[in-house]
Amino acid sequence: MIAIAIDDEPMALEVIEHHTSKVPFVDLKETFTDAFMALDYLQAQPVDLIFLDIKMPDISGMELLKSLQTVPMVIFTTAYSEHALQSFELDAIDYLLKPFSMPRFLKACNKANELYLLRSAKTNSEKDYFFVKDGYEHVKIAFDDILYVEASGNYTQIQLQEQLISSRITLNELAELLPKTAFVRCHRAFIVARSKVTKFDKGQIWVRDKIIPIGSTYTDLKLH
Repeated sequence: MIAIAIDDEPMALEVIEHHTSKVPFVDLKETFTDAFMALDYLQAQPVDLIFLDIKMPDISGMELLKSLQTVPMVIFTTAYSEHALQSFELDAIDYLLKPFSMPRFLKACNKANELYLLRSAKTNSEKDYFFVKDGYEHVKIAFDDILYVEASGNYTQIQLQEQLISSRITLNELAELLPKTAFVRCHRAFIVARSKVTKFDKGQIWVRDKIIPIGSTYTDLKLH
């Protein structure tokens, strides 16, 4: 994975450089203390992953991320815990509180790599199905058989026409496998199949008898 790091503190960047040097699948190309120089770089160079501080002068990490048209994976690195919920609403891979250890950093990188590999597999495949792990088994799931998926604790529940599959795959990872034309995320905990929606209003969606909320950050979604 091609990565960059953005943090206004040089010592924080040194820590990230040290840690990434020990992670064989992360290639840290550049580090930036100036967020606007990083934005210039991102407009010219493809990047898979950003290690991103939140509280920086002039523009915050959240604002920087929202300004990007093509959004890479992001791992937030910050000394403040109060932005954790908002970071996951922006589909962050992870949220590292400074000072973070090498094992904790590696865990975040592994999560990013899993998603990177999922995206690569999807790009190289035109299959109309995928496999997920359910207990000790890998279960084949056809896209057309899915009604909706729901994040539930450490699991994701995949509701099919006739059965419910429970997998350790995260909702973000699953979202990368699902065709964007056929599925839509309506809440940080729900993705629905467009063709299975029976009715909707500004606050909720019906899929058969299941009522699914529309999250406050997803009110402009298009279902038709």
